[in-house]
Amino acid sequence: MKALVYLGPGQKGLDERPMPRLAAATDAVVKISRTTICGTDLHILKGDVATCAPGRILGHEGVGVVSETGAGVTVFKTGDRVLISCISSCGKCEYCRRGMYSHCTTGGWILGNTIDGTQAEYVRIPHADTSLYKIPDGADEEALVMLSDILPTGFECGVLNGKVKPGDAVAIVGAGPIGLATLLTAQFYSPAQLILIDLDDSRLKVAKRFGATATINAGDGKAAAAVLALTEGRGVDAAIEAVGTPATFVLCEDIVAPGGTIANIGVHGTKADLHLEKLWSQNISITTRLVDTVSTPMLLKTVQAKKIDPRLLITHHFKLDDILAAYEVFGHAADSKALKVIIEA
Repeated sequence: MKALVYLGPGQKGLDERPMPRLAAATDAVVKISRTTICGTDLHILKGDVATCAPGRILGHEGVGVVSETGAGVTVFKTGDRVLISCISSCGKCEYCRRGMYSHCTTGGWILGNTIDGTQAEYVRIPHADTSLYKIPDGADEEALVMLSDILPTGFECGVLNGKVKPGDAVAIVGAGPIGLATLLTAQFYSPAQLILIDLDDSRLKVAKRFGATATINAGDGKAAAAVLALTEGRGVDAAIEAVGTPATFVLCEDIVAPGGTIANIGVHGTKADLHLEKLWSQNISITTRLVDTVSTPMLLKTVQAKKIDPRLLITHHFKLDDILAAYEVFGHAADSKALKVIIEA
């Protein structure tokens, strides 16, 4: 089969790889219909994710059709259309029983990281009964690809961890796909202000269209002052970091209000400064999280009820044969205006 393979920092290729085989009774093999590229894949290609070794098939998002199941799989059968969760969970270990599927002792974020992933024609899914979701009849598969990762990530790591409440002032630093997914799901809780901060005016225009009450281009170095001006000098109740760089994390420290929360979503490959000399007395909380996907069933219902439209995040379409071009487009989003790309296998 064809697959996008990580070959080491800065290197990737569309290669021929063996078809995946069942390795355990609880596995399923899924024929991929559609997948996508995540910012985390770009972090892997930069060498920021040490757990991902050269030779790995990348990708942890997608939808497809079950082509084979192990003897222990009871929820799914061959021919079922399924949504693949970016997090694999056994449902039985201590962490899974606490709802922390991301830390499952035999799962977690393994697809496209420690085992082969979804940017291929087929993928093996461990713990299939608790790591796949049936696609309802009539559902839009392209929209559901956004439920593999970015919508639950924005919601859980940003909105829930940021403790967003009605009437809050919220700032999201980063108007890329994750930041925009956070913006869409934050509106469940009716915050009074939703401020989006980015360096790209085109993404800020998209954010405005998605429901941001204000946007700030941080290119002049005065983003913190602009946020304080919008909040009468107080700062924001939730400062959500959705980029993964030292500068964006420090910006969150600069704009959080007393009693507020800094919610980190971004994947950080280098250290970021924590200015406790300013924050030690401010009653703030700092939260970190890898998405657990516990919210996926709720988000699936929300999408089906048309309360949220994940298709808004999709800007480009490619065939699997053109996935290298898709990476170029996604990796140069400032020029291509890309948000999420759909790749048809």
